Amino acid sequence: MRATVRVMLKDGVLDPQGEAVRHALGALGFDGVNGVRQGKVIELDLAEGATEAQVTEMCEKLLANTVIESYSVEMG
Repeated sequence: MRATVRVMLKDGVLDPQGEAVRHALGALGFDGVNGVRQGKVIELDLAEGATEAQVTEMCEKLLANTVIESYSVEMG
């Protein structure tokens, strides 16, 4: 079983990496990019019987800094 976790900075939290990407895109001639938010995707290969609740607990304890990041979990 596979779980995909997507972690992004919460709205209102400054994203210096995203801003650097936006700036670099402009320097390369890609006009019209007004904002970039950068996040991470974590794929977990899990044993059969693993639950979304277990993955959520993993996110809360390690995979996401819930003070400044939000996350979503997709099982399948």
